Amino acid sequence: MATIYATGKRKCAIAKVWLTPGTGTMSINGKTLDEWLGGHETLKMKVRLPLEATKQLEGMDVKATTLGGGYSAQADALKHGITKALALFEPTYRTILKPMGLLTRDSRIVERKKPGKRKARRSPQFSKR
Repeated sequence: MATIYATGKRKCAIAKVWLTPGTGTMSINGKTLDEWLGGHETLKMKVRLPLEATKQLEGMDVKATTLGGGYSAQADALKHGITKALALFEPTYRTILKPMGLLTRDSRIVERKKPGKRKARRSPQFSKR
């Protein structure tokens, strides 16, 4: 019974994922998926997507810790971590997950603030007089 570890990232959020063959339980930061994400059904679907695509929803136990960012970025980081762990667990899953774009890390991050600007690109309001 091998435990597979992978790290998923999105924006400033990081998810550490341990995947073991089991009954399909999910534990994120010591909570179940429903406790962790509450009523955000679309984010729950997003997290389950790699397991559903590989038909491992009832075959894998997921234990994860997430930190940084918001709950949406953490959910995306968790999805990325689960995908990477599944690809390591069974190399044939890679052919299923790759065309869906799940193995690609979403590299978009917040642009830094520039001097003389209010935000990254927003200039101060112009006053003629």
